[in-house]
Order: sequence, then C-alpha cells, then structure tokens
Amino acid sequence: MLDIGWVELSIIALVTIIVVGPKEIPRVLRTVTQIMRKVRSMASEFQSGIDDLAREAELDDLKKDIQQTASRDFASELENSIDPTGEMTDSVRDIESSLKELPVDSAAPQEKTDEPVQDIAPPAADKPKPAADKPKKAAAKKSTATKKSKSA
Repeated sequence: MLDIGWVELSIIALVTIIVVGPKEIPRVLRTVTQIMRKVRSMASEFQSGIDDLAREAELDDLKKDIQQTASRDFASELENSIDPTGEMTDSVRDIESSLKELPVDSAAPQEKTDEPVQDIAPPAADKPKPAADKPKKAAAKKSTATKKSKSA
C-alpha cells in the first residue's frame, strides 16, 4: 500500500485537527472509512471482472481446441499411420473375398491316415535316474556326526 510512517501520520493528524476541528473529527473519519470501503469494493469488483474475462478467453481457447479435436477423423489418421500405402487393406480384402467364395462343408468326412503317430516323449533310457541314494547318504552322514559328538 502506501509507505506512510509515524511522522507522516502525525502530520496528517495535526493538519486534520487544525482544518476540521476536534468536534468534527469522528464524522470525517467515518466518511473517510466509508470512501475507502467503496474504493476497495470497486477495486475488487474490477479485479474479478478482469479475472472473468481471462477465464472466458481461456474457455474460448479450450472450446476451439475441443472443436478442432472433435472435427478430426481419427479412424482415417490411424489407418494412414498403420497402412499408408493401402497394401495391407487390399490383401485383407482379397483374403476375405477368397474365404467367402470357398464352400463350407462341415458334414464332409475328413481323410484318415493309417500312419502311426510318432511319440514325442524321449525314450526311457534317456531319463535321468531318480535320486534315491541321496537320503541314505544324508542319513549316513548324520549318524557319523552323532558318533563323533558322543566320542568327544
């Protein structure tokens, strides 16, 4: 606000007492405070009006952006970015048309072959041996460890 110190305030008070007089000072102070309130309210109203204009301008910009986005054809942009030459689309359409031309006979018997089915599993000789010896070895180690601890 204003940079007024005690010296300036005392000079203003002295001039006010001399000019207005001690009787009229309360009425003058009341009038000055009312004027200050009006000035502050007008300033805040002006500031809020400016803020509203700024918000409306931002909203207008946002509205334009939304309209531009809504007017875009995302399907064609996506298609152009994935298949710019159109080769994939043509090949898919050719495949679809050839599939439509083929007759579908679900009642037709399928050919059976008399060839035996080959096993994919490896022969039994290639399987690793089970580790049945390990528990016996572990038990033998425990028994020798307990014998050593008893003898000590």
